[in-house]
Amino acid sequence: MRNFFEKKPREKVEKTAQEIVMAARSEEKISTKELIHGLFPDFFELHGDRSGEDDPAIIAGLAQINKQAVTVIATDKGQSAEERIAKHFGSPTPNGYRKAIRLMKQAEKFGRPVVTLINTAGAYPGRTAEEGGQGEAIAQSLLTLSDLAVPVIAIIIGEGGSGGALALALADRVYMLENSMYTVLSPEGFASILWKDASRAAEAAEVMQVTPSALLRQKIIDGIIEEPNSHRKVVKNIEKVLEEELLALNKLSVTSLVQRRQNRFRKF
Repeated sequence: MRNFFEKKPREKVEKTAQEIVMAARSEEKISTKELIHGLFPDFFELHGDRSGEDDPAIIAGLAQINKQAVTVIATDKGQSAEERIAKHFGSPTPNGYRKAIRLMKQAEKFGRPVVTLINTAGAYPGRTAEEGGQGEAIAQSLLTLSDLAVPVIAIIIGEGGSGGALALALADRVYMLENSMYTVLSPEGFASILWKDASRAAEAAEVMQVTPSALLRQKIIDGIIEEPNSHRKVVKNIEKVLEEELLALNKLSVTSLVQRRQNRFRKF
């Protein structure tokens, strides 16, 4: 006889593209700093690009995972109002990308894999950034990653916007948290350009296929990481992916690693 008091497992309802966009931008999402300190308790931050100044929108430094030394590079939107203004709400300046490049090259020199954590609406579009060579800095970051002789794993944890995100995501493996987005520009910007109507952002999000599931089907990313409400579980889920992927990537020769990475992005 059937037990009517037995609870059935809840089926997961797939969110709309707009719901995922809102979740990617949510204040309740795990912050970059919380994620870094959860994944890498011994994280040691490094500052400066050695040519200009330090950009707080990029947090970068040294850490260990599963007893292996790694270089961590992450975008950070900040928590307080003062932090967010200083970090341009997570939009790096040229100094931020140059700091990232410095750390990438250092990682290569010492044979450390690179882990990037990405949550940015895009590179900072201000006048000072353009005068400082924003486009050149992004291009140099892409060039550096394209032939970096160590494994690179990128995880999009919130917004992955435009070239500002891609500059840190040219990796051997690219993952997304289930409540994250990866796109050439914001849905609002897309709607404004295509339809001259930013209020059609929800429609634009569907058309642009910004969701992890859509990007996985197109083989643009390698996997989706489950994102429960518990931030501790989110950290554990990401940690598991990093450990498994580093184990697999460390087995590849440098030649094979770089060739595969370049072939992957040439397909796009």
